[in-house]
Amino acid sequence: MAKREIFKYPDPTLKQVCLPVPAITGETVRLIRDMVETMYAAPGVGLAASQVGVLQRIIVIDVDYENPGKNLFKLINPEIRRTEGEMVWEEGCLSVIDFTAEVKRAAQVEVVGLDEKEKEIKIEAEGLLSVALQHEIDHLDGKLFIDRISRLKRDLYTRRLKKMLRTGRALPENPRLMI
Repeated sequence: MAKREIFKYPDPTLKQVCLPVPAITGETVRLIRDMVETMYAAPGVGLAASQVGVLQRIIVIDVDYENPGKNLFKLINPEIRRTEGEMVWEEGCLSVIDFTAEVKRAAQVEVVGLDEKEKEIKIEAEGLLSVALQHEIDHLDGKLFIDRISRLKRDLYTRRLKKMLRTGRALPENPRLMI
C-alpha cells in the first residue's frame, strides 16, 4: 500500500469526468488499497480516484471514523439509483483546502456499485453516508462541492486561494475530517 498525493483545487484533473472501470484487475485492487490508506491518513471520510489523479469511477468511504475499517465501502462504477427528500449539510473536501460550506443534497440515496471481487453492492443511506456518497460520486462526474454553492461564495474562496498561492503563504491543513 502507498499513500498518494491528493490533488487540490484548482487542478484541472478534478474537473474531468471519470471513465467506468471495464475490468477489475490487480492494479484496480492496488489503487483501492492506496486510496483507503490515503483517505485515512488525510484524515477524511471519503475519497474518489480522480482526487489522486486516476480518472476511473472508484470511490472509498468510511464515515465511522471511531472504528476505521469496520464500515468501509469500496465501490467501483457506483451509480445513484434513487434519491429521496432534501437536506443541507456542511461539507468540506480533501481537495478544497480550508473551506467548508452548506450544500443541499438528497436526504436519502440508494447507490449500486461493484466491490473488488465484482460482487454487486447496494447501499441505502441517509445522513453523513448519504452526503459522502453523493459528494464522491460528484467527483467522478468532475464536480466539486463548491460547484453546488453560490457563485459569490465560490468566487470569494477562489480569490482567497489565489492570494495565498501568490503570496507564498502556505495553505493551512484542515484538522477536521473531510469528505
